[in-house]
Amino acid sequence: MTQRIGFERELTQLKNKVTEMGECALVSYEKLLAAVRDKNTELMMTLQDSDREMIDMLRSIEAGCLLLMTRQQPVVAGDLRFVTAVLKIVTELERTGDHAGEIAELYLRRRADGTAAEQSPRGAGGEAPYQEKKADEVLLEMLQGATEMLREVMTAFREEKKQLAEEVIAGDDVIDGLFNQVKELLMDAMKKQEPDPDEVVDALMIAKYLEKVGDHAVNIGRWTIFRLTGEIEGREIY
Repeated sequence: MTQRIGFERELTQLKNKVTEMGECALVSYEKLLAAVRDKNTELMMTLQDSDREMIDMLRSIEAGCLLLMTRQQPVVAGDLRFVTAVLKIVTELERTGDHAGEIAELYLRRRADGTAAEQSPRGAGGEAPYQEKKADEVLLEMLQGATEMLREVMTAFREEKKQLAEEVIAGDDVIDGLFNQVKELLMDAMKKQEPDPDEVVDALMIAKYLEKVGDHAVNIGRWTIFRLTGEIEGREIY
């Protein structure tokens, strides 16, 4: 019994560490969202190395999982599912940290080059073409949506809510639809207005990274469900 109590204590510590890592990722995206909305270059610059802390957390949690498995040798199915899910989830979280820095770098490059939509004097009166302005609005909407997905999926993990995890997975269709909107708007802008090709490439890369953030949230949701049920994508595997 004493051994089991110690094991459960270590499981709780692992869960808390994963929750902390998720909060760290969420803070990065909340800062990114504020920086984009406010055109805050200084705040954006603080996010360029946002993945370093995430990597340290990843390694610490991985080590904790391995020590737990070798020292305690869990035999209960739920325990093994938990450790497996944690190892998968922290990998997804670390990748979201990578993307936050990469997105920040792209936004900074657009502003430094004077190619952000509000700085592209291609339309009448020195204003950016409508399609480019609209694409930036959709990118902001994507960032809001991806941030909310990350927030909700970590709530699902922390509070063990299967239905919420399922809702996050279903919500990825919205992010995919916004990604397609960005592509169509930029293609239309290129056909009609001939915008700077570098701006189009950067905007598409931002959209792609945000789509990946949505995908990572989906994967976290799937591993959260696996932890609770032993099923992943509707198939029972343990």
